[in-house]
Amino acid sequence: MPLKFDDRGLIPAIVQDNSTGEVLIVAYMNDEALRRTLESGQVWFWSRSRQELWHKGATSGNTLTVREMRKDCDEDALLVKVDAAGPACHTGERSCFYRVLDPADV
Repeated sequence: MPLKFDDRGLIPAIVQDNSTGEVLIVAYMNDEALRRTLESGQVWFWSRSRQELWHKGATSGNTLTVREMRKDCDEDALLVKVDAAGPACHTGERSCFYRVLDPADV
């Protein structure tokens, strides 16, 4: 069955460190980002804020090399297992999930 992209043509991609299982980043792919990821072995996303394709690490060198890709049971989300060349987060943190949620944030 084909993947199910949302009404904006996007599918969420959960990026996980292949060796540790740590979740590094959650971003979105459109069909072109997915195609480029599959062809190149490097992770590409669709930037919702910039409205353009984004090759993760193109400017920083912190690329994500794909080791395995999986789809969920509903075929509307992807799990991308990677080897990370440096921090995944634009802040310089290894993972985008470095902050604990405070109840005051809700």
